[in-house]
Amino acid sequence: MSRHVGILTGGGDAPGLNAVIRAVVKSGVGQKRWLLTGVEDAFDGLIARPMRLKRLVPRSCGGLLQRGGTILGTTNRGDPFAWKDGRDHAADVGRELERLGIEGLIVIGGDGTMRIAERLMREHGVNVLGVPKTIDNDLGATDQTFGFLSAVDCVCDALDRLHTTAESHDRCIVVEVMGRDAGFIALHGGIAGGADVILLPELPWNIDRIRAKLEQRRQLGRPFSLIVVAESARPEGGESSAGNAGQLVVDALRRAEPELDIRMTVLGHLQRGGSPNAFDRVLATRFGVAAVELVQEGRWGHMVALRNGNIVGVPLAEAVRQNRTVDLGGELVATARAVGVELGG
Repeated sequence: MSRHVGILTGGGDAPGLNAVIRAVVKSGVGQKRWLLTGVEDAFDGLIARPMRLKRLVPRSCGGLLQRGGTILGTTNRGDPFAWKDGRDHAADVGRELERLGIEGLIVIGGDGTMRIAERLMREHGVNVLGVPKTIDNDLGATDQTFGFLSAVDCVCDALDRLHTTAESHDRCIVVEVMGRDAGFIALHGGIAGGADVILLPELPWNIDRIRAKLEQRRQLGRPFSLIVVAESARPEGGESSAGNAGQLVVDALRRAEPELDIRMTVLGHLQRGGSPNAFDRVLATRFGVAAVELVQEGRWGHMVALRNGNIVGVPLAEAVRQNRTVDLGGELVATARAVGVELGG
């Protein structure tokens, strides 16, 4: 009898989600003859009435490798333990899967989705297999997540374009990028795009250090600058304020240097959208195939992960134990400083 497995995508979208779905379909359905049911809009698809399900077959995969977003839809508010109606529907998930004859779920998502999946298995015995997804690259159990480098490419391209405007007008341009708790996008994108200042959530910034960097550039005949700010970067002695970090820097600079010509650009969801780059297409495909193999081996309760170049399975409990942040004593931070980037603190 064919295995019957479900698959869903949760949390924010990221380039490569559809590539994972495609790999699971091609490997699980095309090669192993599974039945595969897609659950739409994360766990909402099993809780809402009517349920939102779709059968996935190889012909569902046309054009998915390069397509952004997710054909299954997603939501940031789909926690079955605290659903939108205020009730705990976690037990309903297991009951519906059993009624549908689905032995378990392949769950693609970030730290929040992985924590929900681990709790469903621990408290309700739901078979789950995790695939890590976050453009922030802050899941500690895997060396890298798909979508991250596509987001970095977006930041780099934006900085390349903004550089010409900043130079032409002798402006300081502040670019706010994503990075709720970790500054990997800001650090990688800023280095790749030639930013002069990079401000991270991990290191509170000092306005005097930023001003000194701008003055140093003016003395060198470079009266323009690019400042990359992670969305949760904060000033020394200040609180983190996701979504307002760039404006805090702009306001501080305007108070300190009223004559400074300064503009701000918030990249926002541009970093999430569009096609995954080649690296993310390959990594997402590897993750999808590995997820199928782990299910085939009966290793529910694990998450696929990239470690030292290899795809492995790690227990979900380990995967959700701790998120990763930028190592301020690490080689990449040292590299940024060695090429003259000011980190503000």
